[in-house]
Amino acid sequence: MTMIGSPLYTAPFFQEMLETTSNLYRLGWDERNGGNISYLLHEYEVLPYLNVDNVLRTIPMNFDASALAGRYFIVTGSGKYFKNVKTDPAANLGIIRIGADGKSYDILWGFENGGVATSELPTHLMNHMKRLSVDKNHRVIMHCHATHLLAMTFTHSLKEEDITKTLWEMCTECIVVFPDGVGVIPWIVPGTNEIGEATAEKMEHVRLVLWPHHGIFGAGTTMDETFGLIETAEKAAEVYTIVCSQVGKRQTITDAQLQQLADAFHVVPRKGILNI
Repeated sequence: MTMIGSPLYTAPFFQEMLETTSNLYRLGWDERNGGNISYLLHEYEVLPYLNVDNVLRTIPMNFDASALAGRYFIVTGSGKYFKNVKTDPAANLGIIRIGADGKSYDILWGFENGGVATSELPTHLMNHMKRLSVDKNHRVIMHCHATHLLAMTFTHSLKEEDITKTLWEMCTECIVVFPDGVGVIPWIVPGTNEIGEATAEKMEHVRLVLWPHHGIFGAGTTMDETFGLIETAEKAAEVYTIVCSQVGKRQTITDAQLQQLADAFHVVPRKGILNI
């Protein structure tokens, strides 16, 4: 068993994983075993801490991730509670390497007592592949049950342009943080290749995808960026919830003002949303 205080626990990527899972649980976005994270690691980040030739177990996958063969990830475990990650990382996290055939992964560390990677791993890998195809600096996929975003999927139009516009209007920073807007897929059973494929199709153009009545899926180049992306959208959804519980909007950030924000911060808003 790897003990607290071993060199691996001092790795920056490891500390990021502990802090992020703790914050997601603290915010109430990852109750019980809800939510999952996968963080793409460069080999040079892993080598100082692990003997990558020491494979603990090899786990088959019902998915072809050949495009990621040989790549390393630190991933949350299937059925594991985020609240327990910080106190027992070795049971709740794992470091894996995608097999040469693309249809299995090697466990190099963690997932003690027979644990395996999140059941959403194929969905994560599909979306890592998609994001890497449009952003070579991509590193992180994060899924959580952000409360107010989840609530909005019951009461708000699920048309992507509508929900993007509402979120942009709620906080001045939103159009700057996610000018690409928000994608929305239909309700699909989680843990299936179908939900991964639908999400990846959206991820070619956006970094946030709403899973109606379930949660949010986010992508980014760093753990902070990805967490902050979801956090910003969730704050906007919370403001929307508060506004709706009062008298509704009496004023808002106008389309012209949203365009001024985009121009000031040198971002390009998703087409078809602003009426300029």
